[in-house]
Amino acid sequence: MVETQEKKWYVIRAISGKELKLKDELVKELAYENLDQYIDDVLVPTERVVQIRNGKKINKEKVYYPGYVLVKSGEIEKVVSAIKSMNNVIGFLKESKTSEGLPTPLRPMEVSRLLGTVDELSMATEMVAIPFKLGQSVKVIDGPFNGFNGTIEKINEEKRKLEVMVKIFGRKTPLELSYLQVEKV
Repeated sequence: MVETQEKKWYVIRAISGKELKLKDELVKELAYENLDQYIDDVLVPTERVVQIRNGKKINKEKVYYPGYVLVKSGEIEKVVSAIKSMNNVIGFLKESKTSEGLPTPLRPMEVSRLLGTVDELSMATEMVAIPFKLGQSVKVIDGPFNGFNGTIEKINEEKRKLEVMVKIFGRKTPLELSYLQVEKV
């Protein structure tokens, strides 16, 4: 009976923006070459982000660690050359210069921190990416002050509200508006 190695996590450096495509290609390629038995898991940590464009909410999956793909493998020396020869792969993180270019696995502490972050991201509710900055000019597109222009004075991330200073009847008046009630000018 052949004894198999304990499976450890390694980090593949990928071209930024191609992480999810690499994950799919990696699974297919290793299955094609009958090397999938050495891989337990391929992971690209993502988070769900809500962006506001033209006053509309858009849900997107955003890669949490751009340029990195995590892989759990037992006998890494058998799959290294197949992974390195793939499109969109730059190499491995922590490649050893002495032991035939084999990557160094992540330490258990690093793995628990990374996987803890992945679990938090999967449990987290939607995060709204704040598309506005202090001092930015905006136009009110909803509510009783529709059509007025103003300047952002405060951003309240918790309530997802903006305080916009608008000139009404010649006086500056602060309005509390949601992200969806304004658009960039």
